[in-house]
Order: sequence, then structure tokens, then C-alpha cells
Amino acid sequence: MSTGAIATLLGQQPYSFTGLKTTGKIFFILDLILFLTFSGLITSRFIRNKGSLIKSLHHPHESFFFGTFWVSIALILYCIQQYGVPSCGPWLVKALEILFWTYAGCALLVAIFQYHVIFDLEQLPVVDAMPAWILPVYPFLVLGPLAAALEYSQPPSSGLAILIGGLCFQGLGWSVAFIMLTIYVTRLVNSELPEPGKRPGMFVAVGPAAYTANTLVALAMQAPKIIPPNFLGITSVPVGDLGKAFGVPAGIFCWLLAFWFSALSTVSVLSSVREMSFTLNWWAFIFPNAGLTIALIQIANVLDSNGMKGVCFALMIVLVTLWMFVALMTVRAVWRGDILWPGKDEDAEDIEGHGHDD
Repeated sequence: MSTGAIATLLGQQPYSFTGLKTTGKIFFILDLILFLTFSGLITSRFIRNKGSLIKSLHHPHESFFFGTFWVSIALILYCIQQYGVPSCGPWLVKALEILFWTYAGCALLVAIFQYHVIFDLEQLPVVDAMPAWILPVYPFLVLGPLAAALEYSQPPSSGLAILIGGLCFQGLGWSVAFIMLTIYVTRLVNSELPEPGKRPGMFVAVGPAAYTANTLVALAMQAPKIIPPNFLGITSVPVGDLGKAFGVPAGIFCWLLAFWFSALSTVSVLSSVREMSFTLNWWAFIFPNAGLTIALIQIANVLDSNGMKGVCFALMIVLVTLWMFVALMTVRAVWRGDILWPGKDEDAEDIEGHGHDD
């Protein structure tokens, strides 16, 4: 997810140049390699350990991360649109339209059945609530930005349906995420902050508002081109212009909420940085904040603010640097046996408690 998010971020910078685009393509290729490698490895785990897939999908913590598989696919589709469509024929545009709707159907099944398992078969205490509880519905939070990206090349015959679908899917993602965030904030008010090693996971709460802001602004900018003048029977004013007039302020409204969660998480991490040990939660430094930056890019473009564009460029440098740092820390931790080894994972106590195979 983080590698794909960096690839999309590099391709949307308002202050861009050839080398930056090339770097974005390199990250996209790396993202494909990592996705295929990790998918192969975890498939091998499930094949070699019978029953481990069912246990994983029912685990009170690990099961939430099934949604990240689908988010990674959405980011791959986003990058195909961003880097592939300009170099390919109309066949790819049609293929992306089909993949968009197919993906939306799969994401809906995940959101329904994953939460059914969680609600029906698990009992999760509110005092342990984390933003990771949002992850089963996270694919819908990136469907809106994906729809907006596809609009740049889709013909009018399919563009309107994708725009409506993008708003609908984003609405589901945002609504469920908002409910879960309410539970999470209740936990913060009534109990202690997560332990230091898990505090980077607090950044997951940035994503819902950030990607919703991105969707609202990006689709609003496309609305005058896509929405027909007599849409919904309204002929007195251009409906597309109304969409732009309401969508952009709504996106700006959501963006500041995302920034608040990012600032709150940053302060929480900095207050315990000396007590933190490396876990895979550290990757949450990147993906949600990449969404925050991409949303700010959309706002900067619509407002034509050079200051905001400069901030976006600076944030991009910070996030790419963070990606390299966390990647090195991940390799180091695996080499030293600190993660992805029996009894060493950040969820080792949960795995042991639920009878998971090493």
C-alpha cells in the first residue's frame, strides 16, 4: 500500500519534471514486484498450513488486514491509469472501466462478509479499538480517488456512471469509517493511548478523511465536463458547475480533519519515540499521509496556490525519505529475526492465544 501510494504521489506533483515521473514509474514497478512476491509468500503459508487461512480471517487483529490486499490492487489500477494509459491505446481505457466495476463488486463482498465475521463471531473490547478496524472497508476509501483518476480518459458514455459510482462507494467507505473512528476516539477518551510500538498505527485514522477529501475535490473538478446540462431534470443552472461549487468546499472541509488526525498521531508518536521498537505498524507513517498530501495537491490545483504546491513538494520529499527509512528498518528487522519469526511478531501474544501455527 505504501509503495503504491508513493507511486501515485510522485505522478501527481504539480511541480514535476521528467526524472520525477521516471521515479514514479520505478516505484510502480517495485510495487508490482512486491505485490506479487508477498501474495505468493502468503499463499504458500496458507497452503502449507492447513486451516491457517480461516484462522487468519477470524483472528481479532490479523483479519482486519485482509482489506489491505484489496487496497493494494486499487493502487495498482490507479498507477496503470496514471502511467499506462498515456502510452497505450483505448483498449486499456476500456479494460480499466471493466476492472473498476469488478473491483467494486469484490470490495463490497469483503466489506459485508469481513464485518459479519467480526460482528458475529468475535468480541472486541472498545478499550482496544484501533484505526485498523477501518481496514475491511478501506478499499471503498480509495475507490473514489480511483474513479476520479479514470475520468481523465473515460468517454462520456462510461464517465458519468463511474462518477456516480465513485461518489456512492466513497460514501460507504466514509460512513463506515466515521462510525469506526467514533469508537476509536471513544477509546482515546476513556483509556490510555496504544502502547508505543503500536502508535504508528494511529496514522491509519488519517486515511478516511484524506481520501474522501481527494475524491470530493477531484470529482468536483471533473463534474462540469462529465455531468450533462439537463441531469436530474435540472435545466435552470449547469448541474456540473453546482457539483464543482459544492464538492470543492466539502473536500477542503474534510481535509482539515485528516490533518488533525495526522497531527494528533504525530504528537503521540513523538511523545513515546524513545520507547518505540520497530514493528510493521511503522508503514502507517506513509500510506495515510500520502493520501493527505495527494488531497492537498488536488486542493492546491483547484485554488491555484503556489504556496500549497510548494508544501506538497516538501511533503513528498519527506514521505519518500520515510519510505526508504522504513524499508531499511524492515529488512534489518527481518534479518535480525525481530519480525516475521515465531514468537517475535508484534501480534505474537495474540497468535499464541488463538492457536495459530508458527
